[in-house]
Amino acid sequence: MAYPVSPGRPNYSGNFIPEIWSGKLIENFYDATVLAAISNTDYEGEIRQFGDTVNIRTTPEITIRDYVKGQTLTVENPDKPKIQLVIDKGEYFACVEDDVDGVQSDINLMDLWTKDASERMKIKIDQRVLTDLLPGISALNKGATAGAKTESFDLGVTGTPITLDKDGVSEKAVIDHLVDMGTVLDEANVPETGRFVVIPAKMAGLIKKSELKDASLSGDSTSILRNGRLGMIDRFTVYVSHNLKQASGQFHLIAGHNMGFTFASQMTNMESIRSESTFGDIIRGLQVYGYKVVKPEALVESVVDFA
Repeated sequence: MAYPVSPGRPNYSGNFIPEIWSGKLIENFYDATVLAAISNTDYEGEIRQFGDTVNIRTTPEITIRDYVKGQTLTVENPDKPKIQLVIDKGEYFACVEDDVDGVQSDINLMDLWTKDASERMKIKIDQRVLTDLLPGISALNKGATAGAKTESFDLGVTGTPITLDKDGVSEKAVIDHLVDMGTVLDEANVPETGRFVVIPAKMAGLIKKSELKDASLSGDSTSILRNGRLGMIDRFTVYVSHNLKQASGQFHLIAGHNMGFTFASQMTNMESIRSESTFGDIIRGLQVYGYKVVKPEALVESVVDFA
């Protein structure tokens, strides 16, 4: 039996097929984020809002002078420079859960959306910071003549990258290149403990295929987690990230010590409000952050591609 309906709509035939809303959800995958692991984040607790300025005191350099018996000593008043970290960047999200969606689903959509937004915020911030830091790295620690003492290490430049392979048969061996980056840090007197290097997945694959294989990651049994930690090589904690600057197959690697740059971030606003323009609830959040290279000599940049 068919029931009459308004013009323009088909008659109901009696074979109604309801929509089924699943209580399960396909989760998203996220790029690993590394900033919290490779930067100095000591100043995050001092952030209150967008536009804040954090004044960072630095250690002055004391002059060492020759001494001759009976001489009058030269007394200095060491300059105590400060670095200002300005919280002048921000990312936000805002989305609405319609009341109809809330009725039709037994999934807490707003919690899931908040989780997704926070992960994507971290990815976007990683991409921005890992690119913006590059000009602040010491000129002695990058380019074709890197090395504060010897200027003898070619770390590659845009347009003329260092081409890497797994074992150095046709191009420079990936492990050899990491050792060279470590030596550049040695020449800059960077502490050996606490060093990191951030590499792309392609480079991580070459390391795993190299002669060192699992031995190259000795001393670190931790698998790759959300922060992309891979293992230890030549005093470096190795992190894998898709958020490094790249163009035309050329990747800008960053290595160094976490004293090299400071990063501070704070989720300053997170709120749920009733929508004025539709029947639903709005969830929105604002994350503010700032970053600055504070010891240019504690960082290394290398531009590479792969055979």
